[in-house]
Amino acid sequence: MPGRTAAPRIAGGGTKVAAGLVGGAGGVGRAGRREPPPGPGGRGGRGAARGAGARRAAGRDDLPVGVGVAGLLDLDGVMRFAPNLPYRDHPVAARVSALLGCPVVVENDANAAAWGEYRAGAGAAARSSLVMITLGTGVGGGLVLGDALVRGGHGMGAEFGHIVVDEGGPLCRCGNHGDLESWSSGSALGRMAREAVAAGEVPAGSPLLDGTPTGRSVTDAAHGGDAVALGILARAGFWLGVGIASLVNTLDPEVVVVGGGAMQAGDLILGPARAAAADRIAGRAYRPGVPIVAARLADAAGVIGAGLLALEARY
Repeated sequence: MPGRTAAPRIAGGGTKVAAGLVGGAGGVGRAGRREPPPGPGGRGGRGAARGAGARRAAGRDDLPVGVGVAGLLDLDGVMRFAPNLPYRDHPVAARVSALLGCPVVVENDANAAAWGEYRAGAGAAARSSLVMITLGTGVGGGLVLGDALVRGGHGMGAEFGHIVVDEGGPLCRCGNHGDLESWSSGSALGRMAREAVAAGEVPAGSPLLDGTPTGRSVTDAAHGGDAVALGILARAGFWLGVGIASLVNTLDPEVVVVGGGAMQAGDLILGPARAAAADRIAGRAYRPGVPIVAARLADAAGVIGAGLLALEARY
């Protein structure tokens, strides 16, 4: 990207704030990650401070700033709703811009991650399209079609985590029953493990009995061969694959990229997802295969994506 230098990027998810200095080719310098105090002020204030620090460290107060946040953003940068954060009609763009004293580009965190993976990660070989699903505290989504990030008519598109795959399934914080977030998020993994413990389905000696199970502890137990944990990941992967098949049937992307913290499970969740998707993609014998792959940029995907979006808006 001739003429493009670097942009600070701030990323706020369900449980963390990350920041970094992003170059025009997608490289990240001065990256960091913290778990801030709860509430919009904690995340917004700490994140803005880190973005300002990155600009000062680079000696460039004129650098554009990209911000990624988890929830429903409108086209004016107002967070209308966030299932896993206490945001309601929160003017993210205006507040961060005022704190930093410069214009900012605000994007949904999964959209930013999708753009990062498309431009510099697992989707870099795609010609013009990508679907991304992020498995973290919740489930996010991002969509690239025609070499452009798709935000929808109101800025709230590609919320793939709230596609209902099982109408009679668990209740999601968004109010849906049986959406992808209620089955395949890190929070869902912990919930299924706690349900298994309460039902007496976890045998003595299982690491799932050591404290209150979380998504991370389920993944760790599965990597250690725990049968109950492996079954939980298989169930989460199955429903993820059902959702992916619907997205492939609808959008026909070149690649589906799956990222987020819960992807520490790797093929323990992607294997069942691939199998479930393959059984449900229409005309699969007559259409090009759509690979379902792990994200390549890990936690840096959102940092890179929002930084690149800020650069592209500036230059």
